[in-house]
Amino acid sequence: MKRYLVEPGKKIVLAERNPNDTRAFEGGKEKGLKVLQELNLELQALQEVLYAEQKHRVLVVLQAMDTGGKDGAIRRVFEGVNPQGVKVASFKVPTPEEMAHDFLWRVHKVVPGDGDLVIFNRSHYEDVLVVRVHEYVPKSVWKKRYDQINEFEKLLAENGTTILKFFLHIDKDEQKERLQARLDDPSKHWKFRLGDLEERKLWDQYQEAYEDVFNKTSTEYAPWYIVPANRKWYRDLVISTVLVNTLKDLKMKYPESEENLDGVVIE
Repeated sequence: MKRYLVEPGKKIVLAERNPNDTRAFEGGKEKGLKVLQELNLELQALQEVLYAEQKHRVLVVLQAMDTGGKDGAIRRVFEGVNPQGVKVASFKVPTPEEMAHDFLWRVHKVVPGDGDLVIFNRSHYEDVLVVRVHEYVPKSVWKKRYDQINEFEKLLAENGTTILKFFLHIDKDEQKERLQARLDDPSKHWKFRLGDLEERKLWDQYQEAYEDVFNKTSTEYAPWYIVPANRKWYRDLVISTVLVNTLKDLKMKYPESEENLDGVVIE
C-alpha cells in the first residue's frame, strides 16, 4: 500500500494518479471481494481488542469529491464491526455556534477517546477546501490553517491517537456516471442536489486545493493515502488493508481482569 502513501515533502500532482489503478492486487474483483471479507473479520477482531484494552485511539479521515464513495466505504469496510466502539462524525455547514469559534472547535469535540475508532466523513479539511474554492474566507485566513491543522493532528498523535487519512480519488468521467445514476434512479434522488452540478464546474479548483492539502499536511504522524476509487471493491480493499495493518502494528492485547478469578465457580 506504500504506493498510495503521500510521503511527507513529496510533491503530489493528482493528474498523475490513476483512479483506475488496481496494481496492488492482481487477483481481480472476485478474489478481491473474498480478501475483503477476510480483512473485515480481522478488523472486527482488532476493533474488539482496541475497545477492550482502552489504551489506543484511532482516527480515520475520509475526504473525496462529490460521489467519491465515502458513505459506501464506511458501510463496506466497517461492515459487522461492533458499533459500540466505532463512531462516525460528519461535518456539514457550520452552525452559528460553530462559526463563533475557531474552525477546529467542533472537530476537537468528536475526536476518539481511549478504545474508540472514529471515522470522519469529511473533516476539518473542508476549511482549506470548500472555503478556499468558494472564497468564503480570504487567502490570508485559510493559508494559515495548514500549519494549524498539522499542529492539531500532532497534538492528537502525541496523546495516543493513530491518524489515517484517505482521499478517495475518482476522475471527472466517473463522477458524471455516478451523478447520472442518481438522477436516473428515483430511489436515489434524495442524494442528488442541483448544487452538485455547480460544484462539478469547480473541479479543477478543487483538484488544486486538494494537491495543496496533500503537499502541506501529509506527515509521519498523520499520513495521507490517495486511494484509487473508480473501482469500489478496490477502494475498500486498499482502505481495509491499510487499517488492518496499522491496527496490527499497535500490538494490542486483551487486558487481564482487575479481579482475582482463581477458584471462581459458577453454580
